[in-house]
Amino acid sequence: MSTVTPNPATSPSRPHIRLTSHPGQGPAGAPPLRWGDPDPLARGPVVGTTANRSQRNVVGTHSGSYGVYRALAVAAGNLTRGHRADLTNTAPTDLIGPYPAWGDAKKMVSIDPWGASVQSVYADHLAQGYDIRPTIAVTKAHIHLPEIKQAIAFQRLAIDGKILLDDASATVTKIAVEPVWWLPGVAARFKVSEAELRRALFEETGGMYPELVTRSDIEVFLPPIGGQTLYVFGDVRALADPSITLTARVHDECNGSDVFGSDICTCRPYLTHAIEECIAGAQAVDAGGRGGVGLIAYSRKEGRALGEVTKFLVYNARKRQEGGDRADKYFLRTECVAGVQDMRFQELMPDVLHWLGIQKIHRLVSMSNDKYDAITGSGIEVGERVKIPDALIPADAKVEMEAKVAAGYFTDGLVPTKADLARVQGRGLE
Repeated sequence: MSTVTPNPATSPSRPHIRLTSHPGQGPAGAPPLRWGDPDPLARGPVVGTTANRSQRNVVGTHSGSYGVYRALAVAAGNLTRGHRADLTNTAPTDLIGPYPAWGDAKKMVSIDPWGASVQSVYADHLAQGYDIRPTIAVTKAHIHLPEIKQAIAFQRLAIDGKILLDDASATVTKIAVEPVWWLPGVAARFKVSEAELRRALFEETGGMYPELVTRSDIEVFLPPIGGQTLYVFGDVRALADPSITLTARVHDECNGSDVFGSDICTCRPYLTHAIEECIAGAQAVDAGGRGGVGLIAYSRKEGRALGEVTKFLVYNARKRQEGGDRADKYFLRTECVAGVQDMRFQELMPDVLHWLGIQKIHRLVSMSNDKYDAITGSGIEVGERVKIPDALIPADAKVEMEAKVAAGYFTDGLVPTKADLARVQGRGLE
């Protein structure tokens, strides 16, 4: 009979489990959070540590969905419970802000504007022993894409030694952003009461976070979802100058196309086209560019935030339905499987644009009416809209593209009729 060696992380000798709904869980003894205060010290730090629960002033914990992997590492004995990050030399490579929107509780509800600068802004709190983690990280990188090499070969782009290097890589500032939700503001964005939002979050996560319904005094939630990654081409500070031409795309994750090149959608070709546009937009005029700055904002919302399993089920349903994969049935099959066409809900998306200080997007590389409406509705001006070139649309993706244009996506061409949509058909599963 096999025996199991007790793990010190889960040993019965450990103290009893403390439910997060008990009074020992913040904000008593924790730094107060006054969301929307323009003074970061008056606003207070976001503390989601699990090492010292008396410090906590949020629901949830840091690292989004990766908090589950951290728990697994603790359970397996690979990570010391209560490990505290050594933040030496982790400061941002580029200073961003502060901008007026950082102190506007109506424009900043889904990220912590001070999340990249906790080492400096909250130095005194850290010295006092508070376990404050950055929720934003800023670094530098070079990116290599075969599509950019092709653009150079076809002389659509030219190496300038600054934005595009001799090895055809592009220089970028890369920014990772974790979600930090101020629940009253998130509820207002979705035009529901905070109580309704809290109850739905509690019930639809299987009761994972009881404080959502037991601790109304804790207003900030670190949700277990993916965050965003920003790629900036050119000077990050130029993003906040409306006189400098900004080329931008807001892109939602699609692993199948973005990474593996699946041709059922336009995600990768539109993304790489936008990167090419951003590079050209950031290059100097004498290098053939627009003398501006470029931005790709990449959000982890796989499969319209329905998830990849649901997305693949929808693919099968589309391909196997009577009459084949047709543009006039495109949205219907998603609704049949998921109960809704789309759960990306762009209401929270503009927050990161305001965090960057953006006031105007001169060239928006997006056809999405939802994204356009969310951006302009938040007070950011949009100039030109750039559609994907027809030559970049894979044959099997025409079903998606025609259906979206008919539903309201931007186009400079004709909007297909119902009869037109019925004639647009994709291939089968073979």
